[in-house]
Amino acid sequence: MYRKTMAELKEWKASRRRKPLVLKGARQVGKTWLMNEFANEEYDDSIYISFDKDVEATKIFDETKDPKVILQRLSLMRGKPISPGKTLIILDEIQECPNALGSLKYFNEEANEHHVITAGSLLGTYLAKPASYPVGKVNLLNVHPLTFEEYLAASDPGMHQYYREIKTAKDYVSAFHGRMTEHYRKYLIIGGMPECVQSWVQHENPEEVHAIQGEIVSLYENDFSKHSGKVNSGRILQVFRSIVPQLAKENSEKFMYAAIAKSARAKDFEAAIEWLVSSGIVRRIQNIAKPEYPLRAYEILNHFKLFLLDVGLIKHMAQLSNKSILLAESFPFKGQLAENYVLQQLFPLLDYPPNFYAFAQDREIDFMLQHGEMVVPVEVKSGESKAAVSFKSYIKKHAPSMAVRLSTKEYLVNGAITNIPLYLAGKTFDLLNT
Repeated sequence: MYRKTMAELKEWKASRRRKPLVLKGARQVGKTWLMNEFANEEYDDSIYISFDKDVEATKIFDETKDPKVILQRLSLMRGKPISPGKTLIILDEIQECPNALGSLKYFNEEANEHHVITAGSLLGTYLAKPASYPVGKVNLLNVHPLTFEEYLAASDPGMHQYYREIKTAKDYVSAFHGRMTEHYRKYLIIGGMPECVQSWVQHENPEEVHAIQGEIVSLYENDFSKHSGKVNSGRILQVFRSIVPQLAKENSEKFMYAAIAKSARAKDFEAAIEWLVSSGIVRRIQNIAKPEYPLRAYEILNHFKLFLLDVGLIKHMAQLSNKSILLAESFPFKGQLAENYVLQQLFPLLDYPPNFYAFAQDREIDFMLQHGEMVVPVEVKSGESKAAVSFKSYIKKHAPSMAVRLSTKEYLVNGAITNIPLYLAGKTFDLLNT
């Protein structure tokens, strides 16, 4: 399976600034597969430890912090040598062994010639705690669900090759528009969770994909009670289950605590939201007070929206029919589904989440992007309609040098507005540079 993260792993291996690497990301996004595949492609051998299963390995890290002693014992336990730069040491589910996480500092300082990579379920929530990992002594890398490009690589290599070759607007081929739009609609149904994509490619059974999505949602909900620690697991579940109705609100310019429960207050649910965001399951984007560079300086911290990490999962949770999506039917949640899809494509491209701009009653720009020192408004249209009162109002008032409309229409530049097909959302910055 093609994963763009593999290139980042190879860069880490070759980097002069290489430190032990920590992979962050929600459950089921493919972290374990990536680490093992990386070992197979780039190293002569590997030592794989999963701390939720290997009690003996846990004891090794609990008994000593000396990396040389740890390496000797791991070598003896596995019955093979550990060679610097040739053996990849994989520490999975590392949150189950805090001493192993702490040992990364000493690997960096005393044995950095050895390559160490780690990951863990809900590791993001653990790392969000103060002093929970050796700051400055590790490299961090986020792992996301498959983007549309990665899905395309698995399902249609020919179209993936075309997608990869799009570097400028001149590379766009209108003849492929229909075929790519069909793939976009399938991606809304299947999403980017690796098991779902693999199931579809191998069996093309939508019922099986639907079942897998249900299992992942159930797995997440079970984790709330098992791994939430001091955070109220019931409130985490309430926030999680409110995401679809929150997005579906008629005036959905921000997250409303009262939509969770009648007497709900921010202070009761802030920790639950932070837990979901840290876990990687939920994406949060902030409203801005004004659309000026730098956007982060104008974020309104108590005005935000929550989306799910994967469009296929939110489609499942909203109980949308495959037929309505494939046949491009109109339904109330269609726009929100498209927005979740766009956010999923943009998220891996950005150092920080994009913003949105609710500038008046019933007036909102879906996403605000920072492109160099320019602020670019992005309007998401789930169909071909150009009717966008908020978008037109914003352009009239602010006269941006660049504005983007993502829709099912073909690529077209009309003055300051660039219409980009939804299936090329991940190419937005490439197309703006032309």
